[in-house]
Amino acid sequence: MVSEHGLSGDVQYHWSMDDASIVWSRGGRDFLRGRITVIGSTDHAQQTWLWSWANDSLPQIVLGDITSVRRYGEEHDFPILVWPSFRAEQKPMAQARIIAADVLAAEGLWFEPGDEMDLHFAIHDLRRL
Repeated sequence: MVSEHGLSGDVQYHWSMDDASIVWSRGGRDFLRGRITVIGSTDHAQQTWLWSWANDSLPQIVLGDITSVRRYGEEHDFPILVWPSFRAEQKPMAQARIIAADVLAAEGLWFEPGDEMDLHFAIHDLRRL
């Protein structure tokens, strides 16, 4: 996604939970837009992953079809997809993100680091502006 859409170098981006969007720009001009689904968050202090379907503080618009990931976990007996939260270790988080991206037919994944919490997005419907 990064190389195909030129998302390296002097690229800036802005995402919004108000309309579940992410926009990339260069030199002050927007050139790519996508839709985001928040798949989960990691809490630095607790060192836990929380699925977005278990996070009541998120607006409905950014949840997309995240419940399909939980259903997939139930149907295929994959506990980390069904547990609302789990210890934020690298391997389980990577598995959760990749499976979520596949189930959601995402074009890519995006990671937004924060001081206390990191957000993990699936990216959909990319289009050039």
